[in-house]
Amino acid sequence: MHAIELLKNYKIRFDPHLEAFFREKLKEAGELDMVAEEAVEMIRDYTVSGGKRIRPAVMYYSYLAVGGKDEEKVVKASMSMELLHSFLLIHDDIIDKDASRHGVATIHERYKKIGKKLSLVKDSDHFGNSMAIVSGDLAASMACDIIFNADFPAETILKALDQLQRIVFVTIPGEMIDVIMSHAGEATEEQILKMHEGKTARYTFEGPMHLGAVLAGAEKEYLQQFSDYALPLGKAFQIRDDILGIFGDEKKIGKPVGSDIMEGKQTLLLVKALENGNREQKKIIKSCLNRENITERDVEEFREIIRETGSLEYSENLARKFVEESIAALEKVDFKNEEAKDFFAGIAEYIISREK
Repeated sequence: MHAIELLKNYKIRFDPHLEAFFREKLKEAGELDMVAEEAVEMIRDYTVSGGKRIRPAVMYYSYLAVGGKDEEKVVKASMSMELLHSFLLIHDDIIDKDASRHGVATIHERYKKIGKKLSLVKDSDHFGNSMAIVSGDLAASMACDIIFNADFPAETILKALDQLQRIVFVTIPGEMIDVIMSHAGEATEEQILKMHEGKTARYTFEGPMHLGAVLAGAEKEYLQQFSDYALPLGKAFQIRDDILGIFGDEKKIGKPVGSDIMEGKQTLLLVKALENGNREQKKIIKSCLNRENITERDVEEFREIIRETGSLEYSENLARKFVEESIAALEKVDFKNEEAKDFFAGIAEYIISREK
């Protein structure tokens, strides 16, 4: 079966558990305070609104890959990755000043509107950001809660909780590098790829794979084999994501096309265009960066320069190279489940051609 069909089937199986989890959390929060209930409701809307559930699916299939048998238990445990994803994205939206994701207003935007209605709040932006930060922290606590209460032996749960915290620890520096580069207004290809490894590869692929393997009681050699697959794939995933951020369809990708340009986000596309562009092209590119208002014409002119300088072709070729490395790494893995093998091989191919 094609990997995307496996992913869709997994999502159908996964989503009811996620919805049941949020029903329980809303009940718990309501017993605490109306503010807590409202925050959980926002996190629920944000989490269930979109997304393909790649991270929990990666966790699930890595569990099967090393011989795990308790499918229903690991499906429930894999919700932790989706809540961890929301935690990181809620904070990332604040940093990137994104107003929407998957067609839903970001948490800080929703709280900003609430802030404007409160007569005592003079700085609604700060109110929105502050409330979103603590909401993100709440999502992180729920991710830990899911693992803590998973139906696995106590020793396994402790190892899984340790792994969950490690995912955050190795991901945050990637986010920090991204912030530094954006404010510096420049970056090298090496820095960009290092950021991709930390910010994307570690928590989108390596972390979920390790977490699934830990829950299955896998030997340590599996973790290294999974890393060899996951790290180049994560770089390819982010390169493709940045390409879609400029050339994608807004309805498909779930955020405004061109928002990366307005943020002055340092991407491989930008770095190679500035490296290869002539004086006029560089001038046009720089004039588009960090602007609050950018027109469709500006975006199209930016795209044309990305094409003309060979930056788009270079990025696509490098992403393909990373995917090939990932697929080659799979040959060294002793898969205990053929469906898991098909999933990981197929998802690598999907990464390079995805449109959202």
